[in-house]
Amino acid sequence: MPGGRIETDETPEECVAREITEETQWPVTTGPILDSWIYYINQVEKHVFIVTYGCYPDTDAEPVLSHEHKGVGLFREDEIAGLNMPDGYKRSVMTWFAQLRAAENVQRG
Repeated sequence: MPGGRIETDETPEECVAREITEETQWPVTTGPILDSWIYYINQVEKHVFIVTYGCYPDTDAEPVLSHEHKGVGLFREDEIAGLNMPDGYKRSVMTWFAQLRAAENVQRG
């Protein structure tokens, strides 16, 4: 998942958009906060505060693999459970799918 540290002169939403663009070449509009939790990174023996946001891509282009990641892809909702990532991220992605689906139903209704 794209992400990184906030810089002193930016908002959390600006940080999310900047990190996604830097890591995928995808410009995005930051949406709502989806979840937050503390994640322990074994390799560096640190606790990290994670905040996840839903984001809207501002492009039709495919995301680009950066040097910071091993792979890049777009996944359907039914594929999320099988991905190799922490459960907190899976929970956030599933929350975002549910919010997008609810918004779509409101627009239809």
